[in-house]
Amino acid sequence: MRIYGAIAALSVVTSCGGGGGGNNITVPVAAAIGGGSTATTPSSGWIEGQYDSARSLEGFCANPRADSAYGDRVGSITDENFWIRSYSNDTYLWYRELDDIDPGTIDSTGQYFELMKTDALTETGNPKDQFHFTYDTEEWELLSQSGISAGYGWELAFVSTSPPRSLVVAFNEPNTAASDNNVSRGAVIVSVDGAAVEDGSADTLNAGLFPSELGESHTFVVRDLGATETRTVVMESMEITSQPVKNVKTVDHNGTKVGYLTFNSHIATAEQQLITAVNQLKQANIDELVVDLRYNGGGYLDIAAELASMVAGEAASGRIFEETTFNDKYPSVNPITGRNLAPTYFPSTAAGFSAEEGSPLPKLNMSRVFVLASGGTASASEAFINGLRGIDVEVILIGANTRGKPYGFYGIDNCSTTYFTIQFKGSNAKGFGEYSDGFIPVDSDDMSAANVRGCLVEDDLQHALGDPEEARFAAALTFMDTGSCPEGSAASSAKSATGGAQKVYGSADGDIQQPGFPGRILRSTRP
Repeated sequence: MRIYGAIAALSVVTSCGGGGGGNNITVPVAAAIGGGSTATTPSSGWIEGQYDSARSLEGFCANPRADSAYGDRVGSITDENFWIRSYSNDTYLWYRELDDIDPGTIDSTGQYFELMKTDALTETGNPKDQFHFTYDTEEWELLSQSGISAGYGWELAFVSTSPPRSLVVAFNEPNTAASDNNVSRGAVIVSVDGAAVEDGSADTLNAGLFPSELGESHTFVVRDLGATETRTVVMESMEITSQPVKNVKTVDHNGTKVGYLTFNSHIATAEQQLITAVNQLKQANIDELVVDLRYNGGGYLDIAAELASMVAGEAASGRIFEETTFNDKYPSVNPITGRNLAPTYFPSTAAGFSAEEGSPLPKLNMSRVFVLASGGTASASEAFINGLRGIDVEVILIGANTRGKPYGFYGIDNCSTTYFTIQFKGSNAKGFGEYSDGFIPVDSDDMSAANVRGCLVEDDLQHALGDPEEARFAAALTFMDTGSCPEGSAASSAKSATGGAQKVYGSADGDIQQPGFPGRILRSTRP
């Protein structure tokens, strides 16, 4: 399994994590369409339309964990599939659109889980559910709680996702193989283990770019930013601890104090880092704020609410950040926690992810915020935007259309795999949550639908993140001065509309797929 930080594979995959997977699925026709009566009950015990409770089925595992704390018992792949079937039928937001497939006909939990999602499309023709995936539980816990994953410590920007491919380093993490070898933002990856990135073997590229084990050694030819010659570096895959909040600074721009921070992931360690960053900006008495979310694919919704609360300050006190809606089986009760449904409010204190639980959050009291965004800006990051707009804090969006994910889920473990299936939809205090094709920056007064005032600006890999001359940051500064976009920045194009050089999430016929951090996640305290 390869996880965020180690990035993802260059070949088409259908899920973002463990539990099997692959997209060559053979299903008996009758099972695939859920049709036809059965003269006899299959040997698996499946009866179409009849579901046992997921709770009664959990923990029967083909490979039970030795740690008794998990409560695993001896079972089979079919047992695990039965749990997936019942869990999906119970909690999936669009459960009515699922086929009822005999769990005994699919010999991989990853393949079976992949079938437990809708095939419906949005109004613009995109898949309604693009966010269905799993993680190996141990790796997910390391990533979400500590920011630990395997790789070299770089984030790659996929400028071109099919031959002729082009990969550029978007940023690196400190004290990693990438930073130790000075492979920094703007460096072009030319080849991997002798295979040209442009048109070389996908298998070779995958093996080198996304190592499956720690301690793997691979050879890269790179061309650094501004260099005309290439150089060769040998890097060994290592355990990476990401730093989600970076580049916290204050820029004096024409007499205006502008605060800036890069925020790359809503993981647990981000909580304290965000509080520290906001305190730094508060002490600097900033006039404007720029939050760079261009590489932030989401994470814990509570952390998005905390950041929004710190930005808005007193204006957010006691107000709704997000309302959550589950499927029609649960109009008033949360199906995971068993609690009565209640909105997520803008918090005044820390939730306790990495900061002291109950400690007061600092307040910037900003009436507007500039958000630097891309097609990789998703889920909890979009909830940050939507939540602020719901209480009339102005958001100026600079960069590209966001990903489009007003949906979320809980990560639930069964038999060493953590499953993420869409379970709820979010809307802000004004009831708005219809942005399944992303928030769209527009340099106009048309704020209908998912339009947000702002500018289309391509990712500028020639400058460091946080550099006032970096194109998206510079556009925000220009907007502060003039109230409009830099000349030419609002002209749409196929490239700028998708964010240019940034994370790409793949397509049915592409050869690159880059899953981001897994979206909008609620913490579960299961009854």
